[in-house]
Amino acid sequence: MAETALLTFIAPSARPLAPQVTALPPLAAYHDLRWLFAFNQSWLGFTGVLLLLVVARSFVDAVLVMLAWPREAEQGIPRPRFLASLLSCAVLTVLVGLVMSPVVTLMFGVALLPFSWPYLAAVPILLGTAVALSQGGVGLAWWRRLPPARTAAWVIATFAVLSLASVLMARLDSAGIVAVAGLAGVVDARAWYGLTAAAAQSAVERPPHPWQWRAALWRIRRALRQRIDWVPVAPLAAVMVLAVVVGMARLAFTGTVRFASGTGDVVAGAVTGDDTLAAAAGLTQASAGPAPTGAVLVVGGFGSTCCHDADTLAAGEPRMLVRQFSYLGLDAAGQPVPYGAAAGNLSIQVLGDRMAAQVDRLHRQSGAPVDVVAESEGTLGLYAMLARHPHLPVRSVILLSPIVEPGQLGQAGGTVPGAALTTLNNLIGGMSPYGRSGAQALIDSVSEVGASYFDTIRHDTGRPWLAVVPLADAVTLPAGCPWPQNVIFIDAFHGGLLGDSSVQRIVEAFLSGGTVTDRQLAELAGESQRDLRSAAQLIAAAAAAWRMPNLHSACPTS
Repeated sequence: MAETALLTFIAPSARPLAPQVTALPPLAAYHDLRWLFAFNQSWLGFTGVLLLLVVARSFVDAVLVMLAWPREAEQGIPRPRFLASLLSCAVLTVLVGLVMSPVVTLMFGVALLPFSWPYLAAVPILLGTAVALSQGGVGLAWWRRLPPARTAAWVIATFAVLSLASVLMARLDSAGIVAVAGLAGVVDARAWYGLTAAAAQSAVERPPHPWQWRAALWRIRRALRQRIDWVPVAPLAAVMVLAVVVGMARLAFTGTVRFASGTGDVVAGAVTGDDTLAAAAGLTQASAGPAPTGAVLVVGGFGSTCCHDADTLAAGEPRMLVRQFSYLGLDAAGQPVPYGAAAGNLSIQVLGDRMAAQVDRLHRQSGAPVDVVAESEGTLGLYAMLARHPHLPVRSVILLSPIVEPGQLGQAGGTVPGAALTTLNNLIGGMSPYGRSGAQALIDSVSEVGASYFDTIRHDTGRPWLAVVPLADAVTLPAGCPWPQNVIFIDAFHGGLLGDSSVQRIVEAFLSGGTVTDRQLAELAGESQRDLRSAAQLIAAAAAAWRMPNLHSACPTS
């Protein structure tokens, strides 16, 4: 409650983190790590604060272990000494910090480049690690045992309650939010009692009755355990959680595991000379036919390839000159240069300038203002283009899987969180078709100027716009903020919306009339916007509990 009250004055949007300060040890350590990463410190400051947090967290956890220790004398569970408990909690705190550092780094990346895939990868690692280390700190030999089912259940239940508390906080005033934090603290306390009792009881092995069939199994298990007492079972289980997620990511990049169609930006495939011929053929056909009534530039996301993303839209808009943006620019004939999956690793300044050049070229070819349909990374380029070239002849913009509020934590260069993100980016890039550098140039530029570009264009109401947001991306949206009516939600994952038939119909309807009514949405997408918006609000509020603390309270209302 004290942390919630303090954040009410200095960072109201970060209040969903407050109930976690007295949560079970793995979740509480995750709370500390996010605050440590939130301020983009250099090595000296980062190290000093880290040491202070380890000492403070170990002390708090040791005190809570002592307070929650079972008091029933008949259980025969000796109460540990405080110094022994403090040492055990310190070991746990350091271990959680090491294992959860990739989770915090992913969440730091989500704050800089907000899209849902890193968040959806981080949460299973967070929850799996918290379960694997759920009995940590209770006793001196907790690291040699897998957690009992009851301690895992308490961690999962606490995770759910803290997510619910975050949802309630998004709907209440300051007094109600402090009260919710207090109720969450009561749940934390009850979880401490339950977890400590379960972990302590599991540490005291009692043989079953000698006539029970379980007695033989118990003797075998005890004999095996005596042989492998030196094996750090719990830490290995936590590391295995991380290894499984990394392995799944690798299988997804290689195509061994595929997500549902239209749910990602990754488009693997070779780029051939046929792409250039197709683009040239499209221009010839448009030039030979009737004069175009307008022009559309289609900008694919990170990992897209050129030059067929605009084909379906071009077929649906025969009177308009439709072209796909090339991340490599135009050739001497003014045609988009074919590119592969790694071409999107550009600074958004370069991306915005290349987009401006291609908009200007398309405007001169068609003689009409240009509509821009941008997806994912393409929306970042759109922000940069409009901020750097405000007088371009852009008639309207359509944002698919938009990146909302990029660069929330400011410049990451030269900081420990920035170095951690670079290391993780290189690791993921080495497994992916994007190359070892991954999206480093994009990330660096977004941390430097992404927030200023977004802030410049979000107040620009001079042209019609439409945003089509996948429901999965609600995990990155600010909680408790109103969304304009021209923000449309669709039941999908981030990216790949250019290939979704219902989204194509929505785009065509907007290009034809400059707006999309609720009735048209129901006919085109077949889903209720009211239900989807309610679901998005719920998801955004629950997800805020596990993201980086939002140090800014303003809502992107336009």
